Amino acid sequence: MSYHPADPESIFTYGAPRLKFGNGASEEIGYDLSLTGARRVLVVTDPGIAATGTPQRVADQMARFGIEALVYDQVHVEPTDASFQHAIDHALAAGPFDASVAVGGGPSIDTAKAINLLTTNPGELMDYVNVPVGQGRAPSKPLHPLVAVPTTTGTGAESTTICVLDVLEQQVKTGISHAALRPTMAVVDPRLTLTQPAGVTASAGMDILCHALESWSARPYTTYERKTPEERVPYCGANPVSDMWSSRAMQLLATSFRRAVHHGDDEQARTDMALASTFAGMGFSNAGVHIPHANAYPIAGRVKDFHPEGYPREEPMVPHGMSVSLTAPEAFRFTFDTNPQRHVEAARMLDPQAEMTDDPADLLPTVLARLMRDIGIPDWLAAVGYDESDVDHLVGGTMKQQRLLAAAPKDVTEDDVAAIFRGSFANW
Repeated sequence: MSYHPADPESIFTYGAPRLKFGNGASEEIGYDLSLTGARRVLVVTDPGIAATGTPQRVADQMARFGIEALVYDQVHVEPTDASFQHAIDHALAAGPFDASVAVGGGPSIDTAKAINLLTTNPGELMDYVNVPVGQGRAPSKPLHPLVAVPTTTGTGAESTTICVLDVLEQQVKTGISHAALRPTMAVVDPRLTLTQPAGVTASAGMDILCHALESWSARPYTTYERKTPEERVPYCGANPVSDMWSSRAMQLLATSFRRAVHHGDDEQARTDMALASTFAGMGFSNAGVHIPHANAYPIAGRVKDFHPEGYPREEPMVPHGMSVSLTAPEAFRFTFDTNPQRHVEAARMLDPQAEMTDDPADLLPTVLARLMRDIGIPDWLAAVGYDESDVDHLVGGTMKQQRLLAAAPKDVTEDDVAAIFRGSFANW
């Protein structure tokens, strides 16, 4: 059922980093950091991105502005509490730093957020991880400037107030969430995404799509009980500003997503995907995401032996965007009755030529499944190694993501989640 508060909220909030967008934007980071007074900067990236030379070029340009820059290139492609701690320990040993630059996808940006938090504030990593997995402590001291430079189009991490990690001992993916974690500045240079492999483009692009869809379909801010000023959080529910960003992101995806996957050298498609990622990030980082993202955490956290195309082969993984997409068709079939018109509108934005299905509730799932098939996303959960015996564990992991499920447009029970997982084992 939908939410009907006794004293409905009448206020929504909006936050975003400073933004610099366009080809060549990454060449101006030294100047931008000089305006903050930074003198010693840590550049955070992963080995694959480091091999392209981009992080070192970003570091080298800072010398002209009297800034010393060191590169840390050991970010884990799917960050864990252990990989976060390794990065934090390195920064503490090599520091102090008075600013940081993240160059890479979501893992690099999220790792930089964790470094920034734990090198400026007291305590341990798990003190700040969201409850019930961690203690959910808020930072007590200001963080340093952080410039986020995405080299993939998808995570939106350059706009968000969260960093995501796997907690290895609990076999669950969760996050740290606080407004202070939002990067000071996002520098989006579409040319940096031209080398992104097709498999990465497909997975990360599904993250864009689900960010937009989930914030578009999230609980409206007016369905929450009225909050006091100190109770306000970044995820405030769907609102007119988040709707604007999310809808525009879906419209851009409709014309650029397939092209970017199948023709990676198409600069216009890459630029439109980068815009879509930026816009979706500005939407969901304020409205929130819900069921597909909550389901994604245990799907990724309990991976068995799946090795996706375009990603490092050393370890099994279900990339974040892929894990989000695998239950999205069923999730949006479940939420359809909360706002049928909005679900149909979303399907029309993503595929204006799609013919109406016999049951309108099937339209958006059909559009999503067709897109996923076209770009090479696996045919739902069975293809990445899960079966009926995994459902209880997956449901348990999802139900730990109450911060996300709170943004769903209706109450979500364990039985509801189990039905969504079971409905996601079918082929196209």
